[in-house]
Amino acid sequence: MYDEARLLKIEGLQINEVADGYVVYEKTKDRVHFLNPVAALIFELCDGSHTVAEMRSILISGYDLSKFPDNEFQVALETMLAEGLIEGCKVQ
Repeated sequence: MYDEARLLKIEGLQINEVADGYVVYEKTKDRVHFLNPVAALIFELCDGSHTVAEMRSILISGYDLSKFPDNEFQVALETMLAEGLIEGCKVQ
C-alpha cells in the first residue's frame, strides 16, 4: 500500500457499532463483515481525507506505540480493499 494513497469507505454499507467493533453489512453482496475495534478505527480513517501515512501516524499517536505493527495494518487495509469495504479515491 502506498503511503500517499487515500482510501474511502464504499457507499451503501450498513455500519453498526457493537461492543467489540463494527458489524458491516453489504446489501449488494448480502455479506456481513465483523471488524474488531482497531479495524473499525482504520475503517473510520478511510474517509478520503487521510493518506495511508497519516492514518499510520494517527494510530501511533492514539495508541502510544513505540513499534508500529505495520504488517497487521497493511493486512487490515488489503483485506478491506479485497472485501470491497474501501476503495482508493482521487483527491479533488
